[in-house]
Amino acid sequence: MTGESLRALAGQPVIVGGGLAGVMTALMLEGPCVLLSAGPLAAARPAMASSMLAQGGIAAAVGADDTPALHAADTLAAGAGLCDPAIVDRVTADGPDAIARLSAFGVHFDRAADGTLKLGLEAAHCRHRIVHARGDASGAAIMEALVARVCATPRITVLENARVQALLTHDGAVTGLRASVMGRDITWPAPAVVLATGGIGGLFGDTTNPLGSCGQGLALAARAGAVLGNLEFVQFHPTALAARHVAGPMPLISEAVRGEGAVLVDENGDRFTEELAARDIVSRAVWRHMRAGHHVFLDARQVLGARFATRFPAIDALCRAQGIDPARQPIPVRPAAHYHMGGVVVDGRGRTGVPGLWACGEVSCTGLHGANRLASNSLLEAVSFGTWVARDLSGLSLARTAPPGEDGVAPPLTPAPSEALRRVMARGAGVVRTHDELHETLWRFASRMEHDDAALVAAMVVLAAQQRRESRGGHFRADFPGTAHEAVPSRLTLGAVRDAIAPIMAQAGKMTLSPDNGVIA
Repeated sequence: MTGESLRALAGQPVIVGGGLAGVMTALMLEGPCVLLSAGPLAAARPAMASSMLAQGGIAAAVGADDTPALHAADTLAAGAGLCDPAIVDRVTADGPDAIARLSAFGVHFDRAADGTLKLGLEAAHCRHRIVHARGDASGAAIMEALVARVCATPRITVLENARVQALLTHDGAVTGLRASVMGRDITWPAPAVVLATGGIGGLFGDTTNPLGSCGQGLALAARAGAVLGNLEFVQFHPTALAARHVAGPMPLISEAVRGEGAVLVDENGDRFTEELAARDIVSRAVWRHMRAGHHVFLDARQVLGARFATRFPAIDALCRAQGIDPARQPIPVRPAAHYHMGGVVVDGRGRTGVPGLWACGEVSCTGLHGANRLASNSLLEAVSFGTWVARDLSGLSLARTAPPGEDGVAPPLTPAPSEALRRVMARGAGVVRTHDELHETLWRFASRMEHDDAALVAAMVVLAAQQRRESRGGHFRADFPGTAHEAVPSRLTLGAVRDAIAPIMAQAGKMTLSPDNGVIA
């Protein structure tokens, strides 16, 4: 990219992230914009965006027996007291229109012979309301259609293989950014920056997310002065494929398989939990059963049998690649980090507390998910808030009033989280947590957070988990197993994290990754 072409982009909103929230924001904007993608967007590679890996689909009250009010009630119940009811009502009411918007962009959802949408059932939903595409390849089908539309829209400039190093600020407002694009370091002014960078699953040893999803947007926002909320709430999916060896994210065995009637059993064939309970409940049941020495399997032989490959072709292929025939064999599974309910705190327009900075998708904390995301609400949130952020930006005068400042300081670029960091995080802040494990984990990350974004995000998540002395939704403390009477959202800033970690750093001294044992010591 030449200096002249960069100057031509100055003054345009910049969207950071090529997943569903990012591309939806770009498509819904009225004017020109820049979309930064971590990888080659046109190729729509699954390794680059969690949206591509989504199997189940989008929750929307489109069935004859369903209403947005019922959808809202299920969402509030799953959120364990920390949802924002007004946001829940707004998003669930937008569900049918969100499906219509996607259809207008060329997404072909699965339909019955009479033309009505086929609807799946997932855990904690009281109705069949999961709208899906290509069976269990909903995310890929949606993203392929939207990416094709992005590439055919001249007003959207896509910069591939881009990584933002820092948000530049002036007088407390975001006025530009510094990034590496195709290996070239560039700085340019931007009147608005939208973070749509995804989640944090890559910080954990077992995850269904791309390994590059390690909270880059959270680190950028925190360093720019934004408030982050509910970081302790990490959803662990109970049924990731326990494959012999998989490079990258663990294959997901969609909740929709349990929705069809598949059951969780151990090596003796005994059931041990309610399969369609909320995800946090099922994940802990699987974790405890495994800790007791059992192996856990998802058994679909009786309910699907030979129909498995037709109903779930992508999952069938994943299993067969591991030598498993789901029609004749139970599928080995275990919990894996799947979705982050916490993120950058935003309002109903996607605005953060930092002027010039918006966020949407998994990187944001909107109030929809509370302490535990209801299945298939994530894609709906991405579509809805991507639309609302775009409308907010389209209604603003985005003329720049200040040059890009140098307040935002970029730490040196660091590689993706090491296996050592991921193991430490999984052990200390996994499905079940304790004060001692959290404290040790925080101690191990303390001295690295100023120059390592992954360590910063890990430290923030662990600190939030340590400070919440109760169990709620996706956060479970073995030493505080009860739920507090009052549901209080958690909030953190970078300054607060530094203050809390200062005493720990005084004890820690120099800490480096130890390659021989994979432990931060």
